This record gives sequence, structure tokens and C-alpha cells, in this order.
Amino acid sequence: MDQPERGRREDVRLLTGQGRYTGDLFPEDALHAVFLRAPVARGRFAAPDVSDAAGLPGVVAIYTAADLKADGLTDLPLDVEPVRDDGGAPQPAPRPLLNDGVIRHLAEPVAMIVATSREAAEDAAEAILISYDDDGAPVLDTRAATQDPVWDGAADNTASFHGVGDAGAVAAAMDSAAHVAEVDLDISRLAATSLEPRVCLGMIRDGRMELTTSTQSPFAIRGALATLFRRDAESIRVIAPDVGGSFGMKGGLYREEALVLWAAEKLGRPVGWRATRSEAFLADDHGRSVKATARLALDGEGRFTALQVAVDVDVGAYFGRRSKGMLNNLGGIAGTYRIGAIAGRVRFAFTNAVPTCPYRGFGRPEATYIIESLIDRAARDTGRDRFALRRANLIPPEAMPYRTALTYHYDCGDFPRVFDRAMTLAEADGFEARRQDSAARGRLRGLGIAMPIEVAGGPLRQLKRDVARITIGASGRISVAPGCMSVGQGHETTLSRMVAGRLGVAVDAVDFLQGDTDLLPEGRGNGGSAATAVGAAAVSRATDEIVRQARAIAARDFDAAPDDVDLRDGVLTLRGTNRTLSLAEAAARAEGGLSALAEFLPEGVTYPNGCHLCEVEIDPDTGRVAVLRYTAVEDVGTVLNPQMVEGQMTGGIAQGLGQTMGEVIAFDADGQILSGSFMDYPMPRARDMPEIRLDTVEVPTQVNPLGAKGVGEAGTVGALAASMSAVRDALAQAGVSDFEMPATPDRVWQALSKRSGI
Repeated sequence: MDQPERGRREDVRLLTGQGRYTGDLFPEDALHAVFLRAPVARGRFAAPDVSDAAGLPGVVAIYTAADLKADGLTDLPLDVEPVRDDGGAPQPAPRPLLNDGVIRHLAEPVAMIVATSREAAEDAAEAILISYDDDGAPVLDTRAATQDPVWDGAADNTASFHGVGDAGAVAAAMDSAAHVAEVDLDISRLAATSLEPRVCLGMIRDGRMELTTSTQSPFAIRGALATLFRRDAESIRVIAPDVGGSFGMKGGLYREEALVLWAAEKLGRPVGWRATRSEAFLADDHGRSVKATARLALDGEGRFTALQVAVDVDVGAYFGRRSKGMLNNLGGIAGTYRIGAIAGRVRFAFTNAVPTCPYRGFGRPEATYIIESLIDRAARDTGRDRFALRRANLIPPEAMPYRTALTYHYDCGDFPRVFDRAMTLAEADGFEARRQDSAARGRLRGLGIAMPIEVAGGPLRQLKRDVARITIGASGRISVAPGCMSVGQGHETTLSRMVAGRLGVAVDAVDFLQGDTDLLPEGRGNGGSAATAVGAAAVSRATDEIVRQARAIAARDFDAAPDDVDLRDGVLTLRGTNRTLSLAEAAARAEGGLSALAEFLPEGVTYPNGCHLCEVEIDPDTGRVAVLRYTAVEDVGTVLNPQMVEGQMTGGIAQGLGQTMGEVIAFDADGQILSGSFMDYPMPRARDMPEIRLDTVEVPTQVNPLGAKGVGEAGTVGALAASMSAVRDALAQAGVSDFEMPATPDRVWQALSKRSGI
């Protein structure tokens, strides 16, 4: 039976303060860790003098890089080898657990203080004596030519370099084009600013290492810890309780997590660490930070014939697998359009800044921003209508499956239908009247559009499976343990309802278990919009196996064939009779109850896509940008839970608008952070959010049994491009032809003032 929509299961617990986060689980005897962090972005130092600090009350231990080295530990495990297609020498970039003599970004940890209280540890940190020598001006611009690389011994600051596409075909098409549009884009560096900052607790329990941490990827953390400590994975347990947001930032092993676990083993007591909000701004990996130059060729009829792109990604001071999202998702610059030839290069560059990592969408919003900005520029250059130009170049549904000129192979989609539905829902045909109304009030009104598409359920070149376990005990309680991880998306509701509906029981009979590496042999965790397309498919398969087992048991009891047994409302019935067996009774007849462990490996990735329209109004006197309307129509395949799709879309849109309207991590010339608190880093508030109109067009995929494509990142993928398109459209009314994010009041006012000569 289908379960009624009654709100999210987890909401009552979370909204009434009954959630259990890592910070709630510190035992009474836990020691507290604090990290002494470098106050410079680039420098050198001698060994810290900890003698005075070590004698302060409550201090249990102070560790430096020398202590780690004595235990055979120096760096976090390298998880990717750098590649240089340009012939340069690849530069490995190991990330030290504690820095030993060299500082490459602000707030690097140089000492770990463990004490009986946080306050005692903080006092000790202030008593440590350490001095830093100048090592030159920090490198903060990925495009800056420098003879002073971030890494000693490196010829330059290129971490990795990749050429993509058919450069010859692009060059030929550019030469014969009727028009070539060009843009130079700067996609700002962001902080993830999750509601719950990073928290971790290490302990030794029953001879095993146990890390409780606010993470979206417990199995990935366990694997990295096993490599670091040279242990079997089974000797390490990672637990992720409730997580207050992650957005990609909490997907990999951080230094602090490894160090509290190491210290707990050395001291024989639990050791925990909580990041302050200020510390999070300084020490959490950041997102985005991409610069791109791109060119789009059009023929005389306005058809897109070629696309050329050069992308520079700021990876910060250290390079790893989690830096490479722009390369993995670069195919998104093909968009939903027919483009004859595409080529370019992606360069990953070192800077003296905290490393960058996945942030909601991770390369997808950036790719969409590139192609959509180009189309807007091409329309302005040639005098064509922006909307008609897009509509004319969309890949038609009859062309599916469609292989783009850059890696992606769309299995299905109806882009024109999505476009038409969004234009209608946004009342685009009435925009000019609304623009005139704004003009009469002295305001500048703009309408922006984006046609985002993303790859989900991947990675594209290395598909990953997920697993799930379902059990039913003699009491009739059903437990669902998926390999995917909910960090606020509502998987507890969606997956519990799915299982309950398939088994015909009340959803209250289902217990949802997640975030514990002892529950399953492996798991994908959260990321890549894969929870539904891959994780839910594994849950579906496990449910099928439970049904098969239950029918087989009932068939033996009935002395009948399994095919003659029906399951309805949680009861197994021999067809045509009144003989019944409940699921609980079937579980009692099975040794150990009913249990199924299933996996799902997709045959391919999915391609969620949509059309977003954003409407803004600018006050020229103050530069303030007000977002008035936002419309998004998405094809996420089969919609399993409309409420969850709406929630994910709304949250993603808010994050995209946040980046456009003000979020940016800014540094001064010395590498000191200028936006290190919510006083300077303007998070979007509820009052900043516009009227949002959402709809879906369902074109089910065949690469998984549910037909679902994924929705977790779709809102952000479209919102960044659509909102910046709207801002530029509004500014164009006043003659401003070039403008880059963020659209803060000051920057908007400055752009308008320069144009008007104020």
C-alpha cells in the first residue's frame, strides 16, 4: 500500500531538539583538542616551544609534527596522482597532518593541544612560543605569472593539466564562423557554512579504533584511516550520527579527524574536537574558485558550431581527488544544446589558500554558468532573442540517445518540453510589461535563464555501486540500512516509505539505520545526486529479496508454490484461500529472521536537466538587488516523493542565489581572510528568498529500475547561471555590459556609477 504524505519522519526529532549529533555524544571523560593554527598564509618556522604551555593546569599532551614522525605518520594519504598533459612535471602535494616548518595557507595546524577542557587547551595554545619567517608574498591568483611557486622545487604552480575535446575541429569551425562570442568569467570562492560545523570524537573500543564524526561519507573516511594507520578496515569503525549539513565539504578525511583518533590511542582516553564558526571559515575546505575564458561560434543562422574553453581551477595549497570536480563535470558545458565541436583545457593551480573541495554541484554549476553566459553574450552581440536562440539550438527528444562533442552521452530527455513549460510557468511573455512597471518606479528589472544539465549517479568514468540491507525480526520490526547517507535530504522518509509501501506495512514499523560502517560491508555515502538513482535502487533490490524469502517460507508452510503466494498489507496469503502468514511469522520461521543484503551498480550515469528563470529588480540609487521571482522546471526522472524534490530544489536554489548575491571568501594581499564571519559573509536569509515556482517533467531513465535521475544538486546547478543572467540583463538596461559575481549592493552601485560617470 502507498504511504500517505505526512511530512518528513525525521523532522519532529530534529526540530524539537532530539537529534543526536557528534557533539552530543562526547563522554564525560573525553579530552578536548584544540589546534594552534598559523596566522600567516605563507611562511617558515622552527619547532614550537611548548615547555611553558605543557605545564599549565589541565593540559594532558601537546603534539607537534615531530611526535607524529616518531610514530611513522606525516601526511594524509594521497588519493590521486597529478597529470600534466602539457608536458610539465607533475607536482605531488602531500597534506601534512601537522605542519613541520613550512606554511602554505592561513590557519594550517602546527600543534595539537589535548586537555581536560576546551578552555584549558585554548590557554595552552596561547602559551606556545613560535615565530614565523617571511617566505615571500602569497600566491592568490591562479592566473598570476610567478617565479615563486607555492611548492618548493616546482617549476610553476600548475598542479594538474588536462586537454579535452577536438582542438582541430574547433579551430576550423571558429575560422569559418559568422560570429564568435567570448566571455571571461570569475566564479568566486565559497565557504560551505554548514549548520553544524565539523566535530569529531576518537576513541578505542574493544581494541578497535572508533571515530564518530560529522561526515557524509563514513566508508570513505574508514578507508582513508585504514590507509593512514596501515590497518585492516575491519579494525576501524566510523559512525556518522545526525549531520547538520555537509554540501560536499564533509566528504573526505580531514586532519583533525585523523589526529583525534591517533591521540585517543596514545592517551587511552576519548579525544574530541569541535570547530568554532570562525575556525570553520579558516580551516574548512572551500568551494568553487574557478576562472574561465570561453568562446562560442555561431553560423549565419544562429546555430552553435563550436565551443572553446580554458578553465583555471584554484585548488589551494594541496591537490587531491576532491579537487578534480571541474574536470569530471566539464562535459556539462555542452549543456542541452547541439554544438558541432568542443575543445579546451582544464588547469588546476596551486595558491596559498585553503584547498577547495566539492561544494553542492561541484563543477556542474560552473559548467552551466560558462555555456549559459556565452549564449547570453552571443545573443547580445548578434541582436538575437536570448530565449529563441536557446530554443532553436536545443537537442530534440527524437535525437536521444545523444552523444555530445565532450564526453557526455544523454540517454533520454525532452529539453524543448522542459523549456516550454518553464517559460509558461514563469509568465515570460508578460515580462516586458513588468519591466516597464519597474522602470516607471526608477528600477532596473532583469530576466535570466539557464538550461542546466548534470551528470548524476557517477562518477562518469568509474561507476560506483551501492549496497543496502533490510531485515525483519520475529517482532515484525523492519530495519532498513542503506549505503547512502542522509545529511538533511530526507532519505529516512523516502526510503522508509518506499520499503513500507512495497511490504504493505505502516511506515512506523520501519527503523531507519545509517552512518555506521558496522552495518554494511561498504556504502557510497552522500554525493553526486546518487542516493535515489543508486542507493534507493539497492534498497529496492533488497526489498525484492525480502519478499522472495517471505513468499518461499509461506509457500513451504502452505505446501504450495511461491508464485501462488501474494503479499498484501504485510500479510502473505495463499491465493484463492484464507490461509495467511504475517511477515513477522515468516521471519520467526527463518533462522535469524528475514535478511537481505543487495547491491546495485548502474549501467550508466543519469542526466537530470531543467530550465530555470530568475527575475530581479535593482535599485540604482543603492545597488541593492532584489530577487522577485524564481521558476524552475526539472526533469529528474521518476519522482518518488514530490515533497522531497521540492525541498531539494528550494535549498539548492537558495545556495545558488547566495553565491550570486554576496557569498565570497575574500583575502587581502597577505592572504588574510576578509570575510571570515557572518558579519562579512552574507548568507541568504528567508526574507531574501523570492516567490519560487517549481514543476517537473518526468522522462524516466532506463539505467536504474526506479527511473530516477537524481535531484540533490539540480537547484544550485541552474540557480547560479540563471540569477547572474538576470542581474546582467537588468544592468544592461543602464549600459553595463560586463559584470561578475557577487552582485553586492556596493559592486552593483560601482558598476552603474562608472557607466553614468558619477
